[in-house]
Amino acid sequence: MAQPAGRAAPASVPGQSRGQAVSPAEYAPGTVPAPRQPTSAVPPARATAGGADHPGAPAHTDPEYTPTERDLPVIARGVGPGSTIADLSTADFADAIEPAPAAAPAHADQEGLGPLFVVGDVHGYLDELRAALAEQGLIDAEGNWSAGKARLWFLGDFTDRGPDGIGVIDLVMQLSAQAAAAGGYCKALMGNHELLLIGAKRFGDTPVQSGAGTASFQAAWLLNGGQRTDMERLEDHHVQWMSRLDAMVEEDGHLLLHSDTTAYLEYGDSIEAVNDTVTETLQRGDADECWDLFRKFTKRFAFRDEAGAMAVRELLDTYGGERLVHGHSPIPYLLGEVGAEDADGEDSRPLVNGPHVYADDLAIAMDGGVTMAGKLLVVQFPLHG
Repeated sequence: MAQPAGRAAPASVPGQSRGQAVSPAEYAPGTVPAPRQPTSAVPPARATAGGADHPGAPAHTDPEYTPTERDLPVIARGVGPGSTIADLSTADFADAIEPAPAAAPAHADQEGLGPLFVVGDVHGYLDELRAALAEQGLIDAEGNWSAGKARLWFLGDFTDRGPDGIGVIDLVMQLSAQAAAAGGYCKALMGNHELLLIGAKRFGDTPVQSGAGTASFQAAWLLNGGQRTDMERLEDHHVQWMSRLDAMVEEDGHLLLHSDTTAYLEYGDSIEAVNDTVTETLQRGDADECWDLFRKFTKRFAFRDEAGAMAVRELLDTYGGERLVHGHSPIPYLLGEVGAEDADGEDSRPLVNGPHVYADDLAIAMDGGVTMAGKLLVVQFPLHG
């Protein structure tokens, strides 16, 4: 089906069943350090978790609702090739990458499709995204598409927590048009934070039914790192673009989707059916239906316990593909490593250098934890080595 543009395993958490939602307290043990400081030129207007910037925001106690903790533990970031840019504004970006040539351009002088690249969760970190794309030869120093016939897929979660989510969306939309003109394509999938932002824009504080009573998209958006500057800059064409994003796609034997959950099975028995159902749900504009969609796509960790490989195979058998590629859950959490300092003050925090392959080598995690001072992953597939 032609896709429209835009459109090893650690011990499981006690008491967690496959695909079950997990609260932040269950997967972020210990004292939570301050979140990563923003690096973009756009100043953030952070909301405090629990809605301190939004008086009267209801607390979320729905056992099936999984808030994506915004004050995540910090993990170490690599030094040297592959490191993200931490201290440069967007205006300084071109000068920063000009002295060191990017990797060989991804476009190849060949007929047919170009190489396939996949991008993990971005969460508003525009400078880091530009750096990672430039390193792979996908954009030039001015931020324009330079990869010819290459294929680029984003796994969703463009906004929230980071300083410039709307800038990220604008860049993806720009690259989509430029890639199509060059004979390649740049496309994106629906993440749970796209559903959250759409809901906050459309429904605001409208009460929705949850397993523990009532909630609202606005309160959930603030709880999950919603940036007021993003909401102020969000325009109708951004919402329309997000609302048409597909939920899953198969490329070169890889089943791409955002969340590590089996909830997709509830929306159809084919890729086309799932994508149609998600789009139709958003078009109907029923707040409760949209909340249920958001809640289910926020579930995580379905593939990491001892039944994880079976869950992955169920999705692959239903939708096709030989391997499943997802974002959503940061790799340190999948590894059971949240980072800390030992008694001697030594930094024992994990370093994310690339995707995490697990579940009998059937699942590939792509959320490198950019919100945790980790790495924003842009990776060419199939993986080698």
